[in-house]
Amino acid sequence: MVEFIMNWLVSYGLNEGVAEYLSTGILVVLIGLLSILANFIAKRIVLRVLPHFIKKIKFTWNTIILERKVFHKLSHIVPAIIIYSFAPAFTEQMTRVIQKFSFVYIILVGITVIDEVLNALEDIYRNYEVSKHKPIKGYLQVVKIFVYILGGILIIATIMGQSPLLLFSGIGALTAVFLLIFKDSLLGLVAGVQLSSNDMIRLGDWIEMPKYGANGDVIDISLVTVKVENFDKTITTIPTYALISDSFKNWRGMTQSGGRRINRSVYIDTTSISFCTDEMLDKFQEIECLSDYIRTKKHEIAQYNLEKKIDTSNSVNGRHLTNIGVFRIYIESYLRNHPKIHKDMIQMVRQLPPEEHGLPLEVYVFTNDTDWVSYEIVQSDIFDHLLAVVPQFSLRLYQSPTGYDISQAVKDLA
Repeated sequence: MVEFIMNWLVSYGLNEGVAEYLSTGILVVLIGLLSILANFIAKRIVLRVLPHFIKKIKFTWNTIILERKVFHKLSHIVPAIIIYSFAPAFTEQMTRVIQKFSFVYIILVGITVIDEVLNALEDIYRNYEVSKHKPIKGYLQVVKIFVYILGGILIIATIMGQSPLLLFSGIGALTAVFLLIFKDSLLGLVAGVQLSSNDMIRLGDWIEMPKYGANGDVIDISLVTVKVENFDKTITTIPTYALISDSFKNWRGMTQSGGRRINRSVYIDTTSISFCTDEMLDKFQEIECLSDYIRTKKHEIAQYNLEKKIDTSNSVNGRHLTNIGVFRIYIESYLRNHPKIHKDMIQMVRQLPPEEHGLPLEVYVFTNDTDWVSYEIVQSDIFDHLLAVVPQFSLRLYQSPTGYDISQAVKDLA
Protein backbone atom coordinates (compact mmCIF):
# COMPACT_ATOMS: atom_id res chain seq x y z
CA MET A 1 0.00 0.00 0.00
CA VAL A 2 2.95 2.32 0.64
CA GLU A 3 4.07 1.75 -2.96
CA PHE A 4 0.57 2.51 -4.24
CA ILE A 5 0.44 5.83 -2.36
CA MET A 6 4.04 6.64 -3.36
CA ASN A 7 3.31 5.98 -7.08
CA TRP A 8 0.20 8.13 -6.81
CA LEU A 9 2.24 11.00 -5.33
CA VAL A 10 4.99 10.57 -7.94
CA SER A 11 2.36 10.83 -10.65
CA TYR A 12 1.69 14.33 -9.39
CA GLY A 13 5.32 15.26 -9.88
CA LEU A 14 6.78 14.68 -6.40
CA ASN A 15 10.33 13.43 -5.91
CA GLU A 16 10.51 9.66 -5.23
CA GLY A 17 12.40 10.14 -1.94
CA VAL A 18 9.94 12.74 -0.69
CA ALA A 19 7.02 10.66 -1.96
CA GLU A 20 8.30 7.61 -0.02
CA TYR A 21 8.48 9.45 3.30
CA LEU A 22 5.20 11.23 2.66
CA SER A 23 3.40 8.03 1.70
CA THR A 24 4.62 6.36 4.89
CA GLY A 25 3.37 9.31 6.92
CA ILE A 26 0.00 9.28 5.18
CA LEU A 27 -0.38 5.55 5.87
CA VAL A 28 0.54 6.04 9.53
CA VAL A 29 -2.08 8.80 9.81
CA LEU A 30 -4.71 6.64 8.09
CA ILE A 31 -4.01 3.67 10.37
CA GLY A 32 -4.03 5.99 13.39
CA LEU A 33 -7.37 7.49 12.37
CA LEU A 34 -8.79 4.01 11.75
CA SER A 35 -7.56 2.85 15.17
CA ILE A 36 -9.07 5.91 16.84
CA LEU A 37 -12.35 5.29 15.02
CA ALA A 38 -12.37 1.62 16.03
CA ASN A 39 -11.58 2.54 19.63
CA PHE A 40 -14.38 5.13 19.57
CA ILE A 41 -16.88 2.60 18.21
CA ALA A 42 -15.79 -0.02 20.75
CA LYS A 43 -15.94 2.27 23.80
CA ARG A 44 -18.61 4.81 23.00
CA ILE A 45 -21.06 2.59 21.14
CA VAL A 46 -20.46 -1.10 21.83
CA LEU A 47 -19.59 -0.66 25.53
CA ARG A 48 -22.68 1.51 26.05
CA VAL A 49 -25.06 -0.84 24.24
CA LEU A 50 -23.59 -4.07 25.61
CA PRO A 51 -24.42 -3.41 29.32
CA HIS A 52 -28.10 -2.84 28.50
CA PHE A 53 -28.17 -6.13 26.62
CA ILE A 54 -26.34 -8.01 29.38
CA LYS A 55 -28.57 -6.65 32.17
CA LYS A 56 -31.60 -8.13 30.41
CA ILE A 57 -30.14 -11.58 31.02
CA LYS A 58 -31.16 -12.35 34.60
CA PHE A 59 -27.95 -13.67 36.16
CA THR A 60 -26.31 -12.30 39.28
CA TRP A 61 -22.86 -12.41 37.70
CA ASN A 62 -23.75 -9.95 34.95
CA THR A 63 -23.37 -6.94 37.21
CA ILE A 64 -20.09 -8.27 38.62
CA ILE A 65 -18.57 -8.61 35.16
CA LEU A 66 -19.63 -5.06 34.32
CA GLU A 67 -18.25 -3.73 37.62
CA ARG A 68 -14.93 -5.39 36.93
CA LYS A 69 -14.87 -3.64 33.50
CA VAL A 70 -13.88 -6.83 31.69
CA PHE A 71 -15.28 -5.64 28.35
CA HIS A 72 -13.78 -2.18 28.84
CA LYS A 73 -10.31 -3.67 29.16
CA LEU A 74 -10.97 -6.05 26.28
CA SER A 75 -11.81 -3.08 24.02
CA HIS A 76 -8.15 -1.96 24.18
CA ILE A 77 -7.26 -4.89 21.96
CA VAL A 78 -9.19 -3.52 18.95
CA PRO A 79 -6.67 -0.77 17.91
CA ALA A 80 -3.79 -3.22 18.39
CA ILE A 81 -5.42 -5.74 16.07
CA ILE A 82 -5.96 -3.07 13.41
CA ILE A 83 -2.33 -1.92 13.63
CA TYR A 84 -1.13 -5.54 13.50
CA SER A 85 -3.32 -6.25 10.45
CA PHE A 86 -2.09 -3.19 8.52
CA ALA A 87 1.59 -3.74 9.38
CA PRO A 88 2.33 -5.61 6.09
CA ALA A 89 1.50 -2.39 4.25
CA PHE A 90 4.90 -1.01 5.34
CA THR A 91 8.36 -2.18 4.48
CA GLU A 92 9.46 -5.61 5.60
CA GLN A 93 11.65 -4.29 8.42
CA MET A 94 8.95 -1.93 9.71
CA THR A 95 6.39 -4.71 9.43
CA ARG A 96 8.38 -6.94 11.79
CA VAL A 97 8.83 -4.16 14.35
CA ILE A 98 5.18 -3.06 14.24
CA GLN A 99 3.86 -6.60 14.46
CA LYS A 100 6.17 -7.42 17.36
CA PHE A 101 5.08 -4.50 19.48
CA SER A 102 1.43 -4.89 18.46
CA PHE A 103 1.54 -8.53 19.50
CA VAL A 104 3.24 -7.62 22.80
CA TYR A 105 0.47 -5.10 23.47
CA ILE A 106 -2.18 -7.71 22.62
CA ILE A 107 -0.57 -10.12 25.10
CA LEU A 108 -0.54 -7.45 27.83
CA VAL A 109 -4.20 -6.67 27.20
CA GLY A 110 -4.98 -10.40 27.26
CA ILE A 111 -3.22 -10.78 30.63
CA THR A 112 -5.17 -7.89 32.17
CA VAL A 113 -8.45 -9.27 30.79
CA ILE A 114 -7.76 -12.76 32.18
CA ASP A 115 -6.80 -11.17 35.51
CA GLU A 116 -10.12 -9.31 35.71
CA VAL A 117 -12.07 -12.40 34.60
CA LEU A 118 -10.49 -14.35 37.48
CA ASN A 119 -11.32 -11.51 39.88
CA ALA A 120 -14.91 -11.52 38.62
CA LEU A 121 -15.01 -15.31 39.05
CA GLU A 122 -13.96 -14.90 42.69
CA ASP A 123 -16.62 -12.24 43.26
CA ILE A 124 -19.26 -14.51 41.71
CA TYR A 125 -18.13 -17.44 43.84
CA ARG A 126 -18.41 -15.36 47.01
CA ASN A 127 -22.15 -15.01 46.41
CA TYR A 128 -22.54 -18.71 47.20
CA GLU A 129 -22.60 -20.10 50.75
CA VAL A 130 -19.93 -22.68 49.89
CA SER A 131 -17.39 -19.85 49.51
CA LYS A 132 -17.28 -19.49 53.31
CA HIS A 133 -16.20 -23.11 53.65
CA LYS A 134 -14.07 -23.47 50.52
CA PRO A 135 -12.41 -20.18 49.49
CA ILE A 136 -10.79 -20.25 46.05
CA LYS A 137 -8.78 -17.03 46.18
CA GLY A 138 -5.51 -18.91 46.70
CA TYR A 139 -6.13 -21.19 43.73
CA LEU A 140 -7.01 -18.25 41.50
CA GLN A 141 -3.80 -16.53 42.53
CA VAL A 142 -1.87 -19.63 41.44
CA VAL A 143 -3.61 -19.45 38.06
CA LYS A 144 -2.68 -15.75 37.84
CA ILE A 145 0.97 -16.56 38.52
CA PHE A 146 0.99 -19.09 35.68
CA VAL A 147 -0.76 -16.59 33.39
CA TYR A 148 1.83 -13.91 34.21
CA ILE A 149 4.71 -16.33 33.66
CA LEU A 150 3.26 -17.56 30.37
CA GLY A 151 2.57 -14.00 29.22
CA GLY A 152 6.10 -12.94 30.16
CA ILE A 153 7.60 -15.83 28.21
CA LEU A 154 5.48 -15.01 25.15
CA ILE A 155 6.49 -11.33 25.33
CA ILE A 156 10.21 -12.15 25.62
CA ALA A 157 9.97 -14.72 22.81
CA THR A 158 8.16 -12.21 20.58
CA ILE A 159 10.72 -9.46 21.14
CA MET A 160 13.64 -11.86 20.63
CA GLY A 161 11.99 -13.43 17.61
CA GLN A 162 12.44 -16.92 19.07
CA SER A 163 10.05 -19.78 19.64
CA PRO A 164 8.47 -19.82 23.14
CA LEU A 165 9.34 -23.52 23.32
CA LEU A 166 13.04 -22.62 23.54
CA LEU A 167 12.36 -20.47 26.58
CA PHE A 168 10.22 -23.20 28.15
CA SER A 169 13.06 -25.67 27.71
CA GLY A 170 15.37 -23.29 29.61
CA ILE A 171 13.03 -23.05 32.56
CA GLY A 172 14.12 -26.52 33.71
CA ALA A 173 17.60 -25.20 34.43
CA LEU A 174 16.10 -22.36 36.46
CA THR A 175 13.86 -24.59 38.58
CA ALA A 176 15.87 -23.98 41.75
CA VAL A 177 15.70 -20.22 41.17
CA PHE A 178 11.94 -20.36 40.63
CA LEU A 179 11.52 -22.48 43.76
CA LEU A 180 13.41 -19.85 45.74
CA ILE A 181 11.48 -16.93 44.23
CA PHE A 182 8.07 -18.55 44.66
CA LYS A 183 8.82 -20.31 47.96
CA ASP A 184 6.10 -18.48 49.89
CA SER A 185 3.58 -19.00 47.10
CA LEU A 186 4.27 -22.74 46.94
CA LEU A 187 4.11 -23.09 50.71
CA GLY A 188 0.91 -21.06 50.70
CA LEU A 189 -0.59 -23.26 47.99
CA VAL A 190 0.14 -26.44 49.92
CA ALA A 191 -1.14 -24.88 53.13
CA GLY A 192 -4.27 -23.61 51.37
CA VAL A 193 -5.08 -27.10 50.10
CA GLN A 194 -4.64 -28.55 53.61
CA LEU A 195 -6.67 -25.80 55.26
CA SER A 196 -9.47 -26.26 52.74
CA SER A 197 -9.51 -30.06 52.65
CA ASN A 198 -9.45 -30.32 56.46
CA ASP A 199 -11.90 -27.44 56.90
CA MET A 200 -9.55 -25.82 59.41
CA ILE A 201 -10.47 -22.22 58.72
CA ARG A 202 -13.21 -20.29 56.94
CA LEU A 203 -14.02 -16.68 56.19
CA GLY A 204 -15.71 -15.18 59.22
CA ASP A 205 -14.16 -17.61 61.72
CA TRP A 206 -12.98 -16.17 65.03
CA ILE A 207 -9.41 -17.37 65.57
CA GLU A 208 -6.71 -16.74 68.16
CA MET A 209 -3.01 -16.95 67.36
CA PRO A 210 -1.01 -15.25 70.13
CA LYS A 211 2.31 -15.77 68.34
CA TYR A 212 1.19 -13.29 65.66
CA GLY A 213 -0.98 -11.14 67.92
CA ALA A 214 -4.14 -12.28 66.14
CA ASN A 215 -7.47 -12.42 67.95
CA GLY A 216 -10.46 -11.70 65.74
CA ASP A 217 -12.38 -12.61 62.60
CA VAL A 218 -10.85 -13.98 59.39
CA ILE A 219 -11.62 -11.49 56.60
CA ASP A 220 -9.42 -12.79 53.78
CA ILE A 221 -7.71 -16.04 52.82
CA SER A 222 -5.23 -15.71 49.97
CA LEU A 223 -2.38 -17.75 48.53
CA VAL A 224 0.30 -16.28 50.78
CA THR A 225 -1.49 -14.62 53.71
CA VAL A 226 -4.56 -14.82 55.93
CA LYS A 227 -5.92 -11.49 57.19
CA VAL A 228 -7.51 -11.29 60.63
CA GLU A 229 -9.47 -8.26 61.79
CA ASN A 230 -8.80 -8.07 65.52
CA PHE A 231 -11.46 -6.88 67.94
CA ASP A 232 -9.63 -3.57 68.31
CA LYS A 233 -10.13 -3.14 64.53
CA THR A 234 -6.46 -3.63 63.70
CA ILE A 235 -5.49 -6.04 60.93
CA THR A 236 -3.06 -8.91 61.52
CA THR A 237 -1.53 -10.64 58.51
CA ILE A 238 -0.50 -14.26 59.06
CA PRO A 239 1.46 -16.40 56.55
CA THR A 240 -0.89 -19.11 55.29
CA TYR A 241 1.61 -21.88 55.92
CA ALA A 242 1.95 -20.71 59.57
CA LEU A 243 -1.59 -21.96 60.19
CA ILE A 244 -0.31 -25.44 59.31
CA SER A 245 3.06 -25.34 61.03
CA ASP A 246 1.89 -23.53 64.21
CA SER A 247 -1.13 -23.99 66.44
CA PHE A 248 -4.11 -21.65 66.59
CA LYS A 249 -7.52 -21.65 68.25
CA ASN A 250 -10.68 -21.57 66.13
CA TRP A 251 -13.87 -20.58 67.97
CA ARG A 252 -16.17 -21.86 65.22
CA GLY A 253 -17.17 -24.88 67.31
CA MET A 254 -18.42 -22.59 70.06
CA THR A 255 -20.50 -20.58 67.61
CA GLN A 256 -22.00 -23.68 65.98
CA SER A 257 -22.80 -25.33 69.33
CA GLY A 258 -24.97 -22.40 70.41
CA GLY A 259 -23.35 -22.19 73.83
CA ARG A 260 -20.52 -20.11 75.23
CA ARG A 261 -18.66 -21.11 78.36
CA ILE A 262 -18.55 -19.22 81.63
CA ASN A 263 -15.63 -20.38 83.74
CA ARG A 264 -15.02 -18.03 86.65
CA SER A 265 -14.55 -18.39 90.39
CA VAL A 266 -15.80 -16.61 93.49
CA TYR A 267 -13.08 -16.56 96.19
CA ILE A 268 -14.42 -17.19 99.69
CA ASP A 269 -12.55 -16.23 102.85
CA THR A 270 -11.98 -19.63 104.53
CA THR A 271 -12.28 -18.10 108.02
CA SER A 272 -15.97 -17.39 107.32
CA ILE A 273 -16.82 -21.05 106.56
CA SER A 274 -18.78 -22.75 109.37
CA PHE A 275 -21.46 -25.30 110.23
CA CYS A 276 -25.01 -24.05 109.89
CA THR A 277 -26.87 -23.25 113.10
CA ASP A 278 -30.61 -23.76 113.45
CA GLU A 279 -31.10 -20.01 113.05
CA MET A 280 -29.08 -20.04 109.84
CA LEU A 281 -31.08 -23.00 108.48
CA ASP A 282 -34.36 -21.27 109.26
CA LYS A 283 -33.08 -18.20 107.42
CA PHE A 284 -31.94 -20.26 104.42
CA GLN A 285 -35.27 -22.07 104.30
CA GLU A 286 -36.96 -18.76 103.59
CA ILE A 287 -35.03 -18.55 100.30
CA GLU A 288 -37.43 -19.86 97.68
CA CYS A 289 -35.02 -21.98 95.65
CA LEU A 290 -33.53 -23.52 98.85
CA SER A 291 -36.65 -24.22 100.89
CA ASP A 292 -37.22 -27.77 99.59
CA TYR A 293 -33.53 -28.60 99.79
CA ILE A 294 -33.17 -27.36 103.40
CA ARG A 295 -36.34 -29.15 104.49
CA THR A 296 -35.23 -32.43 102.91
CA LYS A 297 -31.68 -32.21 104.25
CA LYS A 298 -32.76 -31.32 107.77
CA HIS A 299 -35.00 -34.37 107.87
CA GLU A 300 -32.35 -36.62 106.30
CA ILE A 301 -29.56 -35.46 108.67
CA ALA A 302 -31.76 -35.64 111.76
CA GLN A 303 -32.83 -39.18 110.90
CA TYR A 304 -29.24 -40.24 110.23
CA ASN A 305 -27.95 -38.82 113.51
CA LEU A 306 -30.84 -40.40 115.37
CA GLU A 307 -30.29 -43.84 113.85
CA LYS A 308 -26.57 -43.68 114.61
CA LYS A 309 -27.31 -42.32 118.13
CA ILE A 310 -24.89 -39.50 117.60
CA ASP A 311 -24.39 -36.83 120.25
CA THR A 312 -25.02 -33.64 118.29
CA SER A 313 -24.21 -31.32 121.18
CA ASN A 314 -20.75 -31.19 119.68
CA SER A 315 -20.94 -30.04 116.07
CA VAL A 316 -17.96 -32.21 115.17
CA ASN A 317 -20.07 -35.33 115.67
CA GLY A 318 -22.52 -36.51 113.05
CA ARG A 319 -23.63 -34.82 109.91
CA HIS A 320 -24.26 -31.10 109.56
CA LEU A 321 -24.83 -28.64 106.75
CA THR A 322 -22.21 -25.95 106.14
CA ASN A 323 -22.83 -22.44 104.91
CA ILE A 324 -20.42 -22.95 101.99
CA GLY A 325 -22.26 -26.13 100.97
CA VAL A 326 -25.64 -24.41 101.10
CA PHE A 327 -24.25 -21.50 99.10
CA ARG A 328 -22.97 -23.92 96.46
CA ILE A 329 -26.42 -25.53 96.20
CA TYR A 330 -27.96 -22.06 95.92
CA ILE A 331 -25.69 -21.19 92.99
CA GLU A 332 -26.59 -24.46 91.24
CA SER A 333 -30.31 -23.78 91.69
CA TYR A 334 -29.92 -20.14 90.59
CA LEU A 335 -28.08 -21.13 87.40
CA ARG A 336 -30.50 -23.98 86.66
CA ASN A 337 -33.40 -21.51 86.65
CA HIS A 338 -31.55 -18.74 84.80
CA PRO A 339 -33.16 -18.12 81.37
CA LYS A 340 -29.83 -17.35 79.68
CA ILE A 341 -28.07 -20.59 80.70
CA HIS A 342 -27.93 -23.42 78.15
CA LYS A 343 -29.95 -26.30 79.62
CA ASP A 344 -28.45 -29.03 77.40
CA MET A 345 -24.83 -28.30 78.26
CA ILE A 346 -22.83 -29.04 81.37
CA GLN A 347 -23.69 -27.04 84.50
CA MET A 348 -21.35 -27.36 87.44
CA VAL A 349 -20.40 -25.49 90.59
CA ARG A 350 -17.34 -26.93 92.30
CA GLN A 351 -14.70 -26.20 94.90
CA LEU A 352 -11.12 -25.87 93.74
CA PRO A 353 -8.16 -26.49 96.06
CA PRO A 354 -7.80 -23.72 98.69
CA GLU A 355 -5.03 -21.23 97.97
CA GLU A 356 -3.58 -18.04 99.39
CA HIS A 357 -6.55 -16.09 98.05
CA GLY A 358 -9.13 -18.22 99.81
CA LEU A 359 -11.38 -21.03 98.62
CA PRO A 360 -12.27 -20.78 94.89
CA LEU A 361 -15.89 -21.66 94.18
CA GLU A 362 -15.92 -22.18 90.43
CA VAL A 363 -18.93 -21.63 88.19
CA TYR A 364 -18.75 -23.74 85.02
CA VAL A 365 -21.77 -23.29 82.71
CA PHE A 366 -22.65 -22.25 79.16
CA THR A 367 -24.82 -19.35 78.05
CA ASN A 368 -27.37 -19.93 75.30
CA ASP A 369 -26.26 -16.77 73.47
CA THR A 370 -22.82 -16.79 71.80
CA ASP A 371 -22.82 -13.10 70.90
CA TRP A 372 -19.89 -11.48 72.69
CA VAL A 373 -21.77 -8.49 74.10
CA SER A 374 -24.74 -10.59 75.23
CA TYR A 375 -22.41 -13.17 76.76
CA GLU A 376 -20.55 -10.55 78.80
CA ILE A 377 -23.82 -9.03 80.01
CA VAL A 378 -25.13 -12.43 81.16
CA GLN A 379 -21.84 -13.28 82.87
CA SER A 380 -21.71 -9.91 84.63
CA ASP A 381 -25.35 -10.19 85.78
CA ILE A 382 -24.71 -13.64 87.26
CA PHE A 383 -21.66 -12.59 89.22
CA ASP A 384 -23.24 -9.29 90.25
CA HIS A 385 -25.90 -11.35 91.95
CA LEU A 386 -23.56 -13.96 93.45
CA LEU A 387 -21.21 -11.37 94.93
CA ALA A 388 -24.19 -9.54 96.44
CA VAL A 389 -25.72 -12.62 98.12
CA VAL A 390 -22.50 -13.98 99.65
CA PRO A 391 -23.06 -12.16 102.99
CA GLN A 392 -26.56 -13.69 103.22
CA PHE A 393 -24.87 -17.05 103.84
CA SER A 394 -22.61 -15.68 106.60
CA LEU A 395 -19.65 -15.86 104.21
CA ARG A 396 -17.07 -13.27 103.23
CA LEU A 397 -15.36 -12.71 99.92
CA TYR A 398 -11.59 -12.79 100.00
CA GLN A 399 -9.90 -9.49 99.22
CA SER A 400 -6.35 -8.40 99.86
CA PRO A 401 -6.16 -5.54 102.40
CA THR A 402 -6.38 -2.07 100.88
CA GLY A 403 -5.41 1.31 102.23
CA TYR A 404 -9.01 1.75 103.38
CA ASP A 405 -8.91 -1.52 105.37
CA ILE A 406 -5.67 -0.50 107.07
CA SER A 407 -6.99 2.95 107.98
CA GLN A 408 -10.14 1.39 109.43
CA ALA A 409 -8.04 -1.05 111.48
CA VAL A 410 -5.98 1.87 112.84
CA LYS A 411 -9.15 3.71 113.81
CA ASP A 412 -10.51 0.64 115.60
CA LEU A 413 -7.27 0.29 117.58
CA ALA A 414 -7.37 3.96 118.49
